Amino acid sequence: MSYYYKYNFISPEPVYATVMEELKSYMDTGAVDNLLFPTYLDKCLRKLGRATYVISEQLLNIEDFQARLPDNFFAVREAWLCTTVNGYPYQTANSFYSQAASETTIQVSPVISNGVPCTNLECTTGCPECMPELIQAVYKTNNQVNIAYTKQYLLKPGNISVRADCSLDCANFGSSQADSFDIRDNKFVTNFRCGNVYLVFYATEYDNNGNQMIPDNYRIREYIEAFIKYKVFETLTNQTNDETFNQLQTKLAYYKQLADEAFIMADIEIKKQDVYAKQRRIKNDLNRFNMYELPNRISRYGWRRNN
Repeated sequence: MSYYYKYNFISPEPVYATVMEELKSYMDTGAVDNLLFPTYLDKCLRKLGRATYVISEQLLNIEDFQARLPDNFFAVREAWLCTTVNGYPYQTANSFYSQAASETTIQVSPVISNGVPCTNLECTTGCPECMPELIQAVYKTNNQVNIAYTKQYLLKPGNISVRADCSLDCANFGSSQADSFDIRDNKFVTNFRCGNVYLVFYATEYDNNGNQMIPDNYRIREYIEAFIKYKVFETLTNQTNDETFNQLQTKLAYYKQLADEAFIMADIEIKKQDVYAKQRRIKNDLNRFNMYELPNRISRYGWRRNN
């Protein structure tokens, strides 16, 4: 599984309260209200991308080619197939020894008496001179066990429609496995009948008042606040008469500039590379010119590259 930054998510109520208090004169007159604040927040988060959503993990049990997705599912980040493969049996290296002593144990070789095999016919009846009274047998047993091993790999997106439910940084886009998945009707659909899928996904979380949670990041909070203020003055501009239009137009341009600048800072903040992204970037830089390498040829000094 890849690494990623984990934000602390908080309720947007403090941001809403800040905007309403700073624009109190407009709120008190009833010209605008906070009814559309959740809609403006949703626009902000969607514009910033899926990095502003909660990253959750869940194990899906696939039955009959499908499994139900979580209720707060938004998009796939990673989908790993976790399965157990049963192999062939093999003999263990250790042996188990056991012994048994009995007078009825069958003797498989003739008894040697003074270096000469015994030829007394009465030995078949158990004469005391040739056959001991007690025979001890030692048994060596080698056990066999079945090989079983786990297998984990990334599933491949099944078709082009599943890209709408995967993020741009989804690791499954680079998978070359035959097993694939698809997202439809709030179900995780696969091309194998049963198995376990470890799903890392973007989720939408809400507070007790039904407001979507936002990352506890200074730049992101500043952008959300500036964007809501801009949308408030846009609403006022569309509702006012010509006498105060010029004044509102000036304020609208001012707050739009603040919102655009805040968006740039927030966008830079969420695009910072984590450890996993840095590793992929290094590997891509090292292998970017592999397609232009010439084949090696042998010489009297050994292998060397053609230049």
